[in-house]
Amino acid sequence: MTRSALRILPFILILASCLGVVAPATAAPHSSHSKLAAKEAAHKSSGKKSEEKKAQPVQLASYEDWGAFAAGAGKGKTCYALAQPKDRQPANLNRDPAYVFISTRPGENIRNEVSIIMGFPLKDGGDAQAEVGTESFELVSKGANAWVKNPAKEGELIAAMKKGSTLVVKAASTRGNVTTDTYSLHGVTQALERVAKECH
Repeated sequence: MTRSALRILPFILILASCLGVVAPATAAPHSSHSKLAAKEAAHKSSGKKSEEKKAQPVQLASYEDWGAFAAGAGKGKTCYALAQPKDRQPANLNRDPAYVFISTRPGENIRNEVSIIMGFPLKDGGDAQAEVGTESFELVSKGANAWVKNPAKEGELIAAMKKGSTLVVKAASTRGNVTTDTYSLHGVTQALERVAKECH
């Protein structure tokens, strides 16, 4: 799980701070506080890929409920397919926006790595799962983010998403609230194809 958490987080924060270009009609509204916090966190992040962190993501295309983005250049280029949930339950919980974020980083030989931003703090290492139809995939959590517990299963999750209609993510917060976020998978195949073309 930690194989790329620190590397990918700045990109997630930057995207979260400027995602007005792709927010679906049902997306949770961004508060000015959330945007400011995301920008400050991205600014304070440090690491050897600082030039990537400064690069603002550019939207390549929009496919139904998914967007394709790219940031950086050369070996440091990163491409993403991204979506926000269509439904969040319980609806009355106060939380930040959520995203499914599928990244490809050719310079690191990483393709279709799935990250899920839940929008609230999770119990580190806690139980969470992603479901597509009858298939279920274990997730591992850290902070407000979750990843596929077994990286070898990522390909299976991507394949299921391309064939499925919805992705359901279930996780418990540090307060014990069990949440269910439902994502539409309409457009995910085209978004991933565009990402693969841009970051080949």
